Amino acid sequence: MPLYVIDKPITLHILTQLRDKNTDQINFRKNLVRLGRILGYEIANTLDYDIVEIETPLGYKTKGINISDLNNIVIINILRASIPLVEGLLKAFPAARQGVVAASRVEINGKEAPKEMDVTIYYKKIPTIRPKIDNVIIADPMIATASTMLKVLDEIVNKDPKRIYIVSVISSEYGVTRILSKYPSVYFFTVTIDPELNNKGYILPGLGDAGDRAFG
Repeated sequence: MPLYVIDKPITLHILTQLRDKNTDQINFRKNLVRLGRILGYEIANTLDYDIVEIETPLGYKTKGINISDLNNIVIINILRASIPLVEGLLKAFPAARQGVVAASRVEINGKEAPKEMDVTIYYKKIPTIRPKIDNVIIADPMIATASTMLKVLDEIVNKDPKRIYIVSVISSEYGVTRILSKYPSVYFFTVTIDPELNNKGYILPGLGDAGDRAFG
Protein backbone atom coordinates (compact mmCIF):
# COMPACT_ATOMS: atom_id res chain seq x y z
CA MET A 1 0.00 0.00 0.00
CA PRO A 2 1.73 3.24 -1.18
CA LEU A 3 1.18 5.29 1.98
CA TYR A 4 3.93 7.77 2.86
CA VAL A 5 3.75 9.40 6.28
CA ILE A 6 6.39 12.15 6.21
CA ASP A 7 6.76 12.48 9.97
CA LYS A 8 10.30 13.84 10.09
CA PRO A 9 11.37 16.34 12.78
CA ILE A 10 11.13 19.33 10.42
CA THR A 11 7.65 18.44 9.16
CA LEU A 12 6.42 17.75 12.69
CA HIS A 13 7.93 21.06 13.83
CA ILE A 14 5.93 22.90 11.16
CA LEU A 15 2.82 20.82 11.88
CA THR A 16 3.02 21.78 15.56
CA GLN A 17 2.86 25.44 14.59
CA LEU A 18 -0.11 24.76 12.33
CA ARG A 19 -1.99 22.98 15.09
CA ASP A 20 -1.36 25.77 17.62
CA LYS A 21 -4.47 27.92 18.01
CA ASN A 22 -2.23 30.94 18.61
CA THR A 23 -0.62 30.79 15.15
CA ASP A 24 -1.84 33.78 13.16
CA GLN A 25 -3.19 33.77 9.61
CA ILE A 26 0.04 34.84 7.90
CA ASN A 27 2.22 32.27 9.63
CA PHE A 28 -0.40 29.59 9.09
CA ARG A 29 -0.25 30.18 5.33
CA LYS A 30 3.56 30.33 5.34
CA ASN A 31 3.76 27.00 7.12
CA LEU A 32 1.42 25.37 4.61
CA VAL A 33 3.72 26.64 1.85
CA ARG A 34 6.74 25.15 3.63
CA LEU A 35 5.08 21.75 3.96
CA GLY A 36 4.00 21.84 0.32
CA ARG A 37 7.59 22.31 -0.77
CA ILE A 38 8.88 19.50 1.46
CA LEU A 39 6.12 17.10 0.38
CA GLY A 40 6.83 17.99 -3.24
CA TYR A 41 10.46 16.96 -2.89
CA GLU A 42 9.38 13.72 -1.24
CA ILE A 43 7.12 13.00 -4.20
CA ALA A 44 9.96 13.81 -6.61
CA ASN A 45 11.95 10.96 -5.07
CA THR A 46 9.34 8.49 -6.35
CA LEU A 47 9.26 9.73 -9.96
CA ASP A 48 10.90 7.96 -12.87
CA TYR A 49 14.41 9.07 -13.81
CA ASP A 50 17.18 8.33 -16.28
CA ILE A 51 20.90 7.83 -15.75
CA VAL A 52 22.73 10.39 -17.89
CA GLU A 53 26.34 11.19 -18.64
CA ILE A 54 27.56 14.77 -18.42
CA GLU A 55 30.86 16.58 -18.67
CA THR A 56 31.98 18.91 -15.86
CA PRO A 57 33.77 22.24 -16.42
CA LEU A 58 37.03 20.40 -15.61
CA GLY A 59 36.62 18.17 -18.63
CA TYR A 60 35.64 15.05 -16.69
CA LYS A 61 32.71 12.87 -17.61
CA THR A 62 30.49 11.58 -14.84
CA LYS A 63 27.11 9.96 -14.46
CA GLY A 64 24.12 11.66 -12.92
CA ILE A 65 20.33 11.54 -12.72
CA ASN A 66 17.71 13.35 -14.77
CA ILE A 67 14.17 13.14 -13.37
CA SER A 68 12.35 13.34 -16.67
CA ASP A 69 8.94 13.16 -15.02
CA LEU A 70 9.44 16.63 -13.51
CA ASN A 71 8.06 17.86 -16.84
CA ASN A 72 5.01 15.58 -16.62
CA ILE A 73 3.24 16.96 -13.55
CA VAL A 74 -0.34 18.17 -13.19
CA ILE A 75 -1.37 19.63 -9.82
CA ILE A 76 -5.06 19.76 -8.91
CA ASN A 77 -5.81 22.48 -6.38
CA ILE A 78 -8.91 21.79 -4.26
CA LEU A 79 -10.00 25.31 -3.34
CA ARG A 80 -9.62 27.16 -1.12
CA ALA A 81 -7.58 25.66 1.68
CA SER A 82 -4.99 24.07 -0.59
CA ILE A 83 -3.83 27.32 -2.23
CA PRO A 84 -0.79 27.77 0.09
CA LEU A 85 -0.02 24.04 -0.04
CA VAL A 86 0.01 24.18 -3.86
CA GLU A 87 2.23 27.27 -3.74
CA GLY A 88 4.80 25.12 -1.96
CA LEU A 89 4.33 22.23 -4.39
CA LEU A 90 5.02 24.59 -7.29
CA LYS A 91 8.40 25.42 -5.79
CA ALA A 92 9.26 21.73 -6.15
CA PHE A 93 7.54 21.39 -9.55
CA PRO A 94 7.88 24.75 -11.34
CA ALA A 95 6.95 23.24 -14.71
CA ALA A 96 3.68 21.75 -13.43
CA ARG A 97 0.39 22.46 -15.13
CA GLN A 98 -2.45 23.38 -12.81
CA GLY A 99 -6.09 22.53 -12.45
CA VAL A 100 -8.60 23.75 -9.88
CA VAL A 101 -11.63 22.20 -8.26
CA ALA A 102 -13.88 24.38 -6.11
CA ALA A 103 -15.83 22.19 -3.71
CA SER A 104 -17.76 22.59 -0.51
CA ARG A 105 -19.13 20.01 1.85
CA VAL A 106 -22.52 20.27 3.49
CA GLU A 107 -21.95 20.93 7.18
CA ILE A 108 -23.69 18.59 9.59
CA ASN A 109 -24.07 18.31 13.35
CA GLY A 110 -24.99 14.70 14.02
CA LYS A 111 -24.76 12.49 17.08
CA GLU A 112 -21.67 10.65 15.88
CA ALA A 113 -18.84 10.98 13.38
CA PRO A 114 -20.15 10.88 9.80
CA LYS A 115 -19.08 8.12 7.43
CA GLU A 116 -19.74 10.26 4.38
CA MET A 117 -20.58 13.88 3.64
CA ASP A 118 -22.44 15.53 0.78
CA VAL A 119 -20.03 17.45 -1.42
CA THR A 120 -20.91 20.03 -4.05
CA ILE A 121 -18.41 20.75 -6.82
CA TYR A 122 -19.40 24.12 -8.24
CA TYR A 123 -16.40 24.80 -10.47
CA LYS A 124 -13.63 22.75 -12.04
CA LYS A 125 -11.00 23.42 -14.67
CA ILE A 126 -8.56 20.59 -15.28
CA PRO A 127 -5.90 20.67 -18.01
CA THR A 128 -5.48 17.83 -20.47
CA ILE A 129 -4.02 14.79 -18.72
CA ARG A 130 -1.95 12.62 -21.02
CA PRO A 131 -2.71 8.92 -20.44
CA LYS A 132 0.24 6.90 -19.07
CA ILE A 133 2.44 10.04 -19.21
CA ASP A 134 1.31 12.60 -16.67
CA ASN A 135 1.61 12.30 -12.91
CA VAL A 136 -1.34 13.96 -11.20
CA ILE A 137 -1.01 15.47 -7.72
CA ILE A 138 -4.28 16.25 -5.91
CA ALA A 139 -3.73 18.61 -2.98
CA ASP A 140 -6.01 19.05 0.02
CA PRO A 141 -4.47 19.85 3.43
CA MET A 142 -7.18 18.06 5.44
CA ILE A 143 -8.69 14.69 4.53
CA ALA A 144 -11.43 13.81 7.00
CA THR A 145 -14.19 11.54 5.64
CA ALA A 146 -12.44 11.70 2.21
CA SER A 147 -15.76 12.48 0.51
CA THR A 148 -14.32 15.44 -1.42
CA MET A 149 -11.12 13.62 -2.40
CA LEU A 150 -13.00 10.56 -3.61
CA LYS A 151 -15.24 12.71 -5.79
CA VAL A 152 -12.18 14.24 -7.45
CA LEU A 153 -10.40 10.88 -7.69
CA ASP A 154 -13.37 9.31 -9.46
CA GLU A 155 -12.88 11.77 -12.30
CA ILE A 156 -9.08 11.73 -12.45
CA VAL A 157 -8.79 7.93 -12.46
CA ASN A 158 -10.86 7.80 -15.66
CA LYS A 159 -8.21 9.91 -17.41
CA ASP A 160 -5.66 7.10 -16.90
CA PRO A 161 -2.62 9.09 -15.71
CA LYS A 162 0.72 7.43 -15.10
CA ARG A 163 0.41 7.92 -11.35
CA ILE A 164 -1.93 9.71 -8.97
CA TYR A 165 -0.63 11.33 -5.80
CA ILE A 166 -2.67 12.64 -2.89
CA VAL A 167 -0.97 15.32 -0.80
CA SER A 168 -2.32 16.29 2.60
CA VAL A 169 -1.06 17.66 5.89
CA ILE A 170 -3.41 15.81 8.25
CA SER A 171 -5.52 12.79 7.32
CA SER A 172 -7.89 10.78 9.45
CA GLU A 173 -7.45 7.04 9.83
CA TYR A 174 -10.92 6.60 8.38
CA GLY A 175 -10.20 8.82 5.37
CA VAL A 176 -6.94 7.03 4.54
CA THR A 177 -8.58 3.62 4.77
CA ARG A 178 -11.55 4.70 2.67
CA ILE A 179 -9.39 6.06 -0.16
CA LEU A 180 -6.86 3.24 -0.32
CA SER A 181 -9.60 0.61 -0.10
CA LYS A 182 -11.16 1.98 -3.28
CA TYR A 183 -7.96 3.07 -5.03
CA PRO A 184 -5.07 0.97 -3.68
CA SER A 185 -2.63 2.13 -6.36
CA VAL A 186 -2.85 5.82 -5.42
CA TYR A 187 0.26 7.28 -3.78
CA PHE A 188 -0.86 8.87 -0.52
CA PHE A 189 1.43 11.48 1.10
CA THR A 190 0.60 13.02 4.47
CA VAL A 191 2.47 14.45 7.43
CA THR A 192 0.37 12.72 10.07
CA ILE A 193 -2.68 10.52 10.54
CA ASP A 194 -5.07 11.56 13.30
CA PRO A 195 -7.31 8.98 14.97
CA GLU A 196 -10.76 10.55 15.21
CA LEU A 197 -13.51 12.58 13.59
CA ASN A 198 -16.01 14.59 15.60
CA ASN A 199 -19.75 14.74 14.98
CA LYS A 200 -19.25 17.57 12.47
CA GLY A 201 -16.70 15.64 10.43
CA TYR A 202 -13.65 17.55 11.68
CA ILE A 203 -10.40 15.72 12.35
CA LEU A 204 -9.30 15.37 15.97
CA PRO A 205 -6.94 16.65 17.29
CA GLY A 206 -6.62 18.30 13.87
CA LEU A 207 -6.01 22.02 13.44
CA GLY A 208 -9.47 23.44 12.88
CA ASP A 209 -10.76 24.68 9.52
CA ALA A 210 -7.65 25.10 7.32
CA GLY A 211 -9.42 27.43 4.89
CA ASP A 212 -10.68 29.74 7.62
CA ARG A 213 -7.33 29.79 9.37
CA ALA A 214 -5.47 30.59 6.14
CA PHE A 215 -7.87 33.16 4.71
CA GLY A 216 -10.33 34.17 7.41
